[in-house]
Amino acid sequence: MADSVVAVEWTGRGLEFTGGGPRGPVVLLDGNGRAGVSPVTTLLLALAACTGSDVVEIVQKMRVPIGSLAVTVEGGRMPEPPRRFHTIRLLYRAGGVSEADRDKVRRALTLSREKYCSVLHTLRTDLDLSFELEFA
Repeated sequence: MADSVVAVEWTGRGLEFTGGGPRGPVVLLDGNGRAGVSPVTTLLLALAACTGSDVVEIVQKMRVPIGSLAVTVEGGRMPEPPRRFHTIRLLYRAGGVSEADRDKVRRALTLSREKYCSVLHTLRTDLDLSFELEFA
């Protein structure tokens, strides 16, 4: 039995698909990235949300107050098909963190990267990844 199941269904329009898990919600994906988020963009969003969720959860368990967290992802793709990512850069901007707690936020990001983020650990091992953390 699978741990995770998702399905997409073609809408009959262009490269548009609706999809999601068995209990929802449903999202619109568009292979052209016009009517919905493209599958490639969705991969980057999944990575950002996975690591971001880890960081928030870990710092909350550490009882570290954090006012905000934004994650920006930049991906470099191969020029020829399958146009996979060869580099991905993640930039984290954490706001409202005291100087005394910044090492704990750094530790949370390290734990996400090294242990917890299932999206990250599913990606190819030859992917050149970089992570950065900024405090606002």
